[in-house]
Amino acid sequence: MKPRMRESLWITVLAAVGGLLCGCAVGPDFHPPQPPTAHTYVSGEQPSETTGARGPGGNPQRFDPAMTIPAQWWSLFGSAALDRLIGLALEGSPTLAQARSRLKQAQESFNANTGALLFPSVDADLSATRQQVDLSSMGITKLPNPDPFALYYASVSVSYTLDLFGGNRRMLEGLKAKVDYERFELEAARQTLAANVVNASIRQASLRAQIAFRESLLEAQRRQLVIIEKRLQTGGVSVLDVQNQSLLLSQTRASLPPLEGQLSQVNHQLAVYLGMEPAEARVGDFDLDDLHLPEVLPLSLPSSLARQRPDIRAAEALWHQACANVGVATANLFPQITLSGSFGSQGINAGDPTSWTNVWSIAANLMQPVFHGGELWARKRAAVAAYDEAAATYRQTVLQGLQEVADALRALEADARKLRARVDAAEHARTGYEIARHQYELGGMSHLALLDLERQLLQAEGDRVQAQADRYADTTALLLALGGGWWHPESESNATGRPVTQAAH
Repeated sequence: MKPRMRESLWITVLAAVGGLLCGCAVGPDFHPPQPPTAHTYVSGEQPSETTGARGPGGNPQRFDPAMTIPAQWWSLFGSAALDRLIGLALEGSPTLAQARSRLKQAQESFNANTGALLFPSVDADLSATRQQVDLSSMGITKLPNPDPFALYYASVSVSYTLDLFGGNRRMLEGLKAKVDYERFELEAARQTLAANVVNASIRQASLRAQIAFRESLLEAQRRQLVIIEKRLQTGGVSVLDVQNQSLLLSQTRASLPPLEGQLSQVNHQLAVYLGMEPAEARVGDFDLDDLHLPEVLPLSLPSSLARQRPDIRAAEALWHQACANVGVATANLFPQITLSGSFGSQGINAGDPTSWTNVWSIAANLMQPVFHGGELWARKRAAVAAYDEAAATYRQTVLQGLQEVADALRALEADARKLRARVDAAEHARTGYEIARHQYELGGMSHLALLDLERQLLQAEGDRVQAQADRYADTTALLLALGGGWWHPESESNATGRPVTQAAH
């Protein structure tokens, strides 16, 4: 390579590096937003403990601000079957597969643009042409045409656009924020899927308990009908009593198919969560009594919630991307300088080394937008409007997260009182029914009165089971609303969720 050409290439490289290092980035710099300033989630006195009730799922629950949410927060329910089911869902869910693919797509898009924007583009070109020149076509008739000859051409070209105003860096900043968004979206999908599996399992257990109770009651009503029919034969009751008992039996029997249909739908939904066909999935059976209601629940401060919830972090990442896009739109208003150079060889003999590097060029191009019909300014205004929208979306997401935690706290408080009342009502209904049944058998109570007490018992037991299931479901809602513990590695918390480290993120 000739000395003058080497000097020119070094000048080009140094200019590119200097432009890269000294260029300023236009547009606003993104700063993480301030966390919520409130110290509690609810107005008035925030509950520190719920009341208790007799029976399964009735233990009091205490809220502990120092408790760390386990990464596998569903393990707090103490069910190995539930842990296994969630593990299968996290492994086989098509929803998570979609989220992982979107994250991979964003990462590769960032990688591609990083290579294209931060580094010079270098291309090699090699060509060979065989041609015949007809001199008569050029008006030369007195000279003979030369023999056919081959023309060889080889070159290397380098091109680089100086990032003087930071447009490329802002674009990469936005793409990196997009990667963060997809990462948080994936985590939000994981947490939501786990909560959906837990809620569906609780729903299945609740339906199975209600079906089991109605089947037991149905068997008792069948035995009661046999007794009434025998008493009819001896004249102890009227035909109307037999018809009323048969009606109650039919009503109880009719209540089973809807519950069984709902149970099938829940199992089908669980199969979909697992990524399996409903006909092939074996989700297993859950009982409410096999689930442990956590006695201590985490309750982090509102100021920590914005860093814990993946949906809030995703909204922040979109806000960051919108901020970077303002910088890109601003940089497009300023000049762009592109440096390029090439060197190569051109000749008729590919093996002649004396013909190497006989063609070279160095160029610089300055492009300053002058008139685009207001397009560039309009795009900047649109980017600013998108930035304002992303900021409002982030604020709304934070408020929604605070609301969900507040709703879950109040719901758990109300669930505990409701379960206590439902347990008391069910016990009174069962005691009253047993007394009435003995009185009826002794002839001291009418059959219509006994039927009414049976209906009350059925309703009271169903309400008790539903209240017990609500406590489990709202416990799940609180753990999900607090973020689900995804930021903690498995080693940071034990099975009870007691803190080993209290780092929030």
